[in-house]
Amino acid sequence: MKKENSISRRSFLKSSAAVGALGVIGTGGTAAVLTSCGGGGAKEPAMTPLKAPGTYYIPDLMDFAKDGKELKAGIIGCGGRGSGAALNFLNAANGVTITALGDTFKERVDSLAAKLKEDKGIDIPENSRFVGLDAYKQVIDSGVDVVLVATPPNFRPIHFQYATEKGKHSFLEKPICVDPVGYRTIVATSKQAAAKNLRVVTGTQRHHQRSYVESYKKIMEGMIGEITGGVVYWNQSKLWHRERQAGWTDAEWMIKDWVNWKWLSGDHIVEQHVHNIDVFTWFSGLKAAKAVGFGSRQRRVTGDQYDNFSVDFTMENGIHVHSMCRQTDGCSSNVSEFIQGTKGSWNSAEMEIKDLAGNVLWKYDREAEKATYKQTDPYTLEHVNWINHIRQNQPIEQASETAVANMLAIMGRESAYTGKETTWDEMTASPQDYLPKDLNLQGKMDMSGFTVPVPGTPYEKK
Repeated sequence: MKKENSISRRSFLKSSAAVGALGVIGTGGTAAVLTSCGGGGAKEPAMTPLKAPGTYYIPDLMDFAKDGKELKAGIIGCGGRGSGAALNFLNAANGVTITALGDTFKERVDSLAAKLKEDKGIDIPENSRFVGLDAYKQVIDSGVDVVLVATPPNFRPIHFQYATEKGKHSFLEKPICVDPVGYRTIVATSKQAAAKNLRVVTGTQRHHQRSYVESYKKIMEGMIGEITGGVVYWNQSKLWHRERQAGWTDAEWMIKDWVNWKWLSGDHIVEQHVHNIDVFTWFSGLKAAKAVGFGSRQRRVTGDQYDNFSVDFTMENGIHVHSMCRQTDGCSSNVSEFIQGTKGSWNSAEMEIKDLAGNVLWKYDREAEKATYKQTDPYTLEHVNWINHIRQNQPIEQASETAVANMLAIMGRESAYTGKETTWDEMTASPQDYLPKDLNLQGKMDMSGFTVPVPGTPYEKK
């Protein structure tokens, strides 16, 4: 198959984060405070905390998980992200292994099995390699303790639901749903997981990136004052696509080309830009009351998605957040977040806080982080934290929080698709379900519904 202009979301995120990750964090039991304050005579404003210390969650971002109970993991979804998550999990702790693999396609299962054997000396026998749309059940039922879910996003709610029913701790890649039906499944399942004392971590890895966690702490301490608005961006070049090959069925092609189909990925505002939206909902603690957006398609060569979105979110307390995302070659790139407060502002591009006059009050010191810690990869640190919570029997349940950001992205997408305002209440109650009713791997499907949305009403000549 031909892979044109391929760029990894994960490598793009890493290179973008490196632009301004200049800072530090004093978590993980380290006594040293590794922050850097601005110069030029700037003085920190008198601060009134947004939240009292101890009332908000700060992860313990140590380099390596503490030793404890041995954990057997199953991987559900063996593509690029599933393979990456598998290695992140293995690199996070001693006493962890992978015993089962599942994917829709055999070649992906075998590819990850070969990689695990070559890189980690882990041999996955044939009877622990499961293939097909129901492979997730076989993985979960194979005797694993934990599951890593990295299938195309539409499937994640049902996989999380089954894992929770079977008493398994879950790591869920983001996004965790693509439509309101999936959202409600996630919310209900997250409550069940918490009731069963299961630990759930999601792939919104900025929650485990020291520069973001330390920024969050500074904002909670009141350094920028009350939050009054913000802008979030994910503008980058084109992602990958798969040309249809002879002999591929309809479902096989779409699943292999999943990032370009809205029923599988939720469109890139959901699949990718949810990271940035999540930063604002995390820092502010707010959800959106309504959204008005627009978008368009000019360059995408497969699938039925848009190339760009622009959304104005009105949050529940009345402040506004502008959301912007694009996947188009030859355009300006920007992957960052900006939050305005009554006393100053924070931006992740430089990872710094400024006062209202533009003086730098605080900056994240990346060099100090590298000198203090051995592990600086947030994709590994999220597994370190997950394993620690499991082994120390400490509760963590991130799915319900991630679902809020996910729903904002869904609201923005549907507003752009229809040209109409969407609201939190109507979207969370909507019967919209993107899963095709005739999904099958062997035969033809009704492809007439996979069309590019056109907002508004047609012009009628009078």
